[in-house]
Amino acid sequence: MRILVVGGSGLIGAHVVDVLRERGHTPTTVARTARPGVDHLLDVGSASTEELRPLLAGHDGVVYATRTDEQRPLRKPIYPEFRRDNVEPVVRLFTAARQEGLTRAVIMGSYYTYYDRLHPQLHLPARHTYIRCRVEQAREGRAAAGPELPVAVLELPFVFGRAGDRLPNWAGPLDRWARSRTPLVAPTGGTAAASARSVAEVAVDALEQARGDDIPVADENLTWDDMIGRIAEAVGRRRRVTRLPAGAVKASLRLGGALQALGRKESGINPSHLADLLLAELFIEPMTGRSLDPAIRETFAGSQRT
Repeated sequence: MRILVVGGSGLIGAHVVDVLRERGHTPTTVARTARPGVDHLLDVGSASTEELRPLLAGHDGVVYATRTDEQRPLRKPIYPEFRRDNVEPVVRLFTAARQEGLTRAVIMGSYYTYYDRLHPQLHLPARHTYIRCRVEQAREGRAAAGPELPVAVLELPFVFGRAGDRLPNWAGPLDRWARSRTPLVAPTGGTAAASARSVAEVAVDALEQARGDDIPVADENLTWDDMIGRIAEAVGRRRRVTRLPAGAVKASLRLGGALQALGRKESGINPSHLADLLLAELFIEPMTGRSLDPAIRETFAGSQRT
């Protein structure tokens, strides 16, 4: 297969490219920034359908592996910007892919859409702009693709690993915290997690099988204190992680939400409702059962030190 990987210079995209090559397929990479291994420079976020069609021509499938920082506070209202970043590029990309006759596609999505299906009573899309846009991304992307172009949506949790100097965007702050003398604390609850390599293998499986369903991906389910403790161990600062009382977490996040509102700002994940997520077990079943320890060490062993 010939596969166009949008975001092929990123952490997950780079691993997808590696797995495609290992299995005898031919990847073509697209990114906004010039890097070794990037075949085409293009800002897919602003590219028109007509600009995208020549890139897609002659390919069998496409992977959309770009992402938005959902925690970055922005001026209200933030929905138009999140929609421009998350939804509209996917609609144009898959419209062009359908017109060029591609037969398979993958979106790197979010496990928040998986959790929304499990717990609709939390009204996550109504409370969090990022989750709303992820739901719209999958629905409208598939509508643009049509029945002849199946689109698999990988619902991704925390992803550990590295590709050259490319790391998860949250790795730096956690690395500095784990290496510092600041006490380690964590809320109750937990999260699913996966390695970038596992995500890439699931993505290529989905392409080879031309799947069009939602695919939650997890190697392990971790409590927050377990995850932070394993990060501290990976940086050589193993120590106890204290669990925070639920009331303290809720009060702190409500204060953060109030301060954002006073500044007329919002973030994609609303801090006023974040406690519902942090204090829950955002777990995925089934898991692959692969240990995350190698990916955690890979993420933090070479990170920038304080």
